[in-house]
Amino acid sequence: MASGRLLRSRVFRRTLAVVLLLTGVAAAITGVVGWHANAIYTRSAELSIETDANELKSELVTRGFDALVKLVAERSRSGGSGIYYLADAKGVYRAGNLTRLPDWSTAYGRGLFSYKKGGTSRTAAGLLIEIDGEPRLVVGRDVEDQRALLLAVYRTIAYGTALLLLVGLAGSVLIAHLIQRRIEDMSRASADIMSGNLSGRIPVDGSRDELDRLAVQLNEMLARIEQLMIGLREVSDNIAHDLKTPLNRLRNRAEAALADGRGADVWRSGLEKVIDEADELIKTFNALLLIARLEAGSTADSFEPVDLSSLVADVIELYEPVAEEAGFQLRSAIAPDVWVDGNRQLLGQTLANLIDNALKYAAAAKDGREIAVSMGKEAETARLVVADRGPGIAAENRERALKRFVRLEQSRSLPGTGLGLSLVAAVARLHHGAVRLEDNAPGLRVVVELPLARSVAHVADSAPDLSYEKEPVRG
Repeated sequence: MASGRLLRSRVFRRTLAVVLLLTGVAAAITGVVGWHANAIYTRSAELSIETDANELKSELVTRGFDALVKLVAERSRSGGSGIYYLADAKGVYRAGNLTRLPDWSTAYGRGLFSYKKGGTSRTAAGLLIEIDGEPRLVVGRDVEDQRALLLAVYRTIAYGTALLLLVGLAGSVLIAHLIQRRIEDMSRASADIMSGNLSGRIPVDGSRDELDRLAVQLNEMLARIEQLMIGLREVSDNIAHDLKTPLNRLRNRAEAALADGRGADVWRSGLEKVIDEADELIKTFNALLLIARLEAGSTADSFEPVDLSSLVADVIELYEPVAEEAGFQLRSAIAPDVWVDGNRQLLGQTLANLIDNALKYAAAAKDGREIAVSMGKEAETARLVVADRGPGIAAENRERALKRFVRLEQSRSLPGTGLGLSLVAAVARLHHGAVRLEDNAPGLRVVVELPLARSVAHVADSAPDLSYEKEPVRG
């Protein structure tokens, strides 16, 4: 069963194909090298034989047959690799270290032949020379050592190729087994997750290879999916809890108006209250739809360079009368020329939500009725801070306060839906930024960090277009 899965594994088949290809290439290269070595040895032997034969022919022509016999005898006794045989006109052996003509001599005139040396059969390459029309002189060279070397080379090639093939096959099996085991682990984890265990994760072995990086990315995706599913359940529960009261109130107002028999004026007043309740519900659902759009990233294509300094100044100018009417002092410290890539409407609505929340939750503060807004930049980040002197949020509740429909106990008596800070967080995520809630000792300090724009075309004379909603989403 395991061998069948291994043979069907694409990794194994492709790795084996690469091993076979490399083995074939290695065998071909070593074979070519051996062939060239053989050709070099052969040509060297032929040149040596031809040179020796020409010298002997010259000796015969210039000094006669007896001088040739003497020269052949001397060279035969020199102990080198030369092989000689010389016979007279009657075919009688006269000199040389061969006692007879090789069997191939009269038929081919050159080539390889065997001879005995010290009782051992050896191989030589030779050339047959005719004297007076008769084959009487053989000049050769012993090539047994070269043949043994070439045989050793070819034997090494064969053994090396076989070893390479075996090692490659074993490596292919090992690689395929390891990858198959990792994939099976991933498959089991995926099946467990699909069965409903959203907390399950793909195993990571710490090797940091491609599969490990893939597992890390999948785990991040699964964590995000789990977070979204938990958020969806929480949103569903919170919608059922937080919208039940206004829906019941709306229905009760409508029933009370219908049941009142005092006439059209009472009915009109009741309908106006019903419309007000319906408007609040519509605002809540619009906020939910906007957060959903932000988390889906559907507004990211509307990004453009935004002068955040100008935008913050405009929003503060808009809220100064509101803050003054509520008995607050709205202080600001704005660094000039801070630009980000983003959606101007959403960024303006974010700051409006933060100021509105500060006005609402700090209204009960007896001392320090002021709201501080600061905006600057650090390194590659724009930093927007809204701080108040209200009751603040406990450290253990700050992360939860950024979720949808979350309203802490001290805010239940105030109007709102619990969507203000979640909208701010969604806008920050859309702009690849982050939101932090900090202690202002006393009060709450909201920090929004956004990456600065990469390239900005400054247009000094263009007036900013504030198109954010006049009425922020209440938290």
